[in-house]
Amino acid sequence: MVAAVKALACQLPAELGLPLSRLSISEIQREVVERGLVASIGETTLWRWLSEDAIRPWYHRSWLFPRDPAFEEKAGRVLDLYAGLWEGIPLDSSDCVLSADEKTSIQARRRVHRTRRSGPGTAMRVEHEYQRRGAWAYLAAWDVRRAKIHGRCERKNTIAAFERLVQQVMRQEPYRSSRRVFWVMDNGTTHRGQRSVDRLRKRWPTIIPVHTPVHASWLNQIDLLLHRPAQGAHPERLPLARRGEGEADPFRPALRRRRRPLSVEIHSRRPVQAALEAARGPAPPEGRLIRHRTFGPEY
Repeated sequence: MVAAVKALACQLPAELGLPLSRLSISEIQREVVERGLVASIGETTLWRWLSEDAIRPWYHRSWLFPRDPAFEEKAGRVLDLYAGLWEGIPLDSSDCVLSADEKTSIQARRRVHRTRRSGPGTAMRVEHEYQRRGAWAYLAAWDVRRAKIHGRCERKNTIAAFERLVQQVMRQEPYRSSRRVFWVMDNGTTHRGQRSVDRLRKRWPTIIPVHTPVHASWLNQIDLLLHRPAQGAHPERLPLARRGEGEADPFRPALRRRRRPLSVEIHSRRPVQAALEAARGPAPPEGRLIRHRTFGPEY
């Protein structure tokens, strides 16, 4: 019986006919009872059984096969910058490393009635109805070495909007007087390709644009901040339209509270292919090309 329960927990929800992406402990409990494997079982007992073999179907781990033929070279440059290196030479104290990206289509909402404060025995009261105040784009640059974020709100994500972000940063110290300012960027339409590099270098000669590999924007460290803003400053709860377009940065306090390390594993073969090769004979040569873990400055 225990083995049957563990086998069920190791199946994909689709194989069980369930419209779920992952199985939770409560879903497993309901399934084993409905399928007659046990008459009844508590979640604690079920948890203990699964823990014996470290079975945790509610967890998942994503993988991605590199599509860029120069993935290793481009990824290595980005990761070296995070580690304080450029072309094998350590960066000096005046060099700056910025990670830039944008979060588009942020709905700006305004509640019909003002939110009321919480009090003793009283929860905060938030009006359900709201007015749509348009969609905004949040452009931001994260200083990897100094743990500082620069951001601005724009009505549209355009080349001109991105260059306004660059100008906002480059007119400040230490970037204005720095000998080299590295900008790590993905391949978004507003800053991709050699034309973007030439445009930025012509206006700001000290800038060195560094693009992530194609289909690998997750190597851009600022994605760790923009992926999921803190609940208290959720984009749809901020009346961005009232703040106006420009350098007002309503996200900065919430984003500064979020910290996660970046862990990267790159393999030369697809995991399924590697498993098949291993099953046919002796284990193939190690396919891992890069394993790197980066940490930004604490704040």
